Amino acid sequence: MVGEPVTAREVILARLRAALDTAAPLPVEVPRDYRRDGPADLDRLVDRLTDYRAHVHQVAEAEVADTIAGIVPAAASIVVPPGLPPAWLPPTVTVLPDDDLDNARIAAADAVVTAAAVAIADTGTVVLDGSSDQGRRVLSLLPDLHICVVHTAQVVATVPAALARLTPRRPLTWISGPSATSDIELTRVEGVHGPRTLHVILLP
Repeated sequence: MVGEPVTAREVILARLRAALDTAAPLPVEVPRDYRRDGPADLDRLVDRLTDYRAHVHQVAEAEVADTIAGIVPAAASIVVPPGLPPAWLPPTVTVLPDDDLDNARIAAADAVVTAAAVAIADTGTVVLDGSSDQGRRVLSLLPDLHICVVHTAQVVATVPAALARLTPRRPLTWISGPSATSDIELTRVEGVHGPRTLHVILLP
């Protein structure tokens, strides 16, 4: 009725109706002319990972076990997925194969070692897809230290290139550096939602 006050809801709805009345028709196809791929720049990946405070080691595959031995203390307990290559593990550690370990045992371990499905140079992201050498998602979330082994053949330039290699129905875990948040007074705190420390071992 004339003279009645207009509510904020009515104002917003009126603006939406007016915008929709004059809106251009949607395109039949969504334009996808963005960059999909490019050269897999390992230096860019290392820079991005380092910027996210991950530790990067570029070694030969025969040096993986020695590299891990230099990261964890002697007699450390390390959770491993069932398909992880045994040659990657140093003899000085206590290996805990994930044969359906409970969360308490996983969280109490000193570290977890996994492989990866793909790594993205532009974003410094490592993606796990739950394959046998990567294991259940919980393995990469509960231990305080995550050591992830990536082959250079798994490195791509962009997110679209990574998506082309991944199966969307698999349990994907996207990792860009150690777990961190700045929710409280913009102070960075690491290890809140996952590992406090991330080491990425890059193999040729």
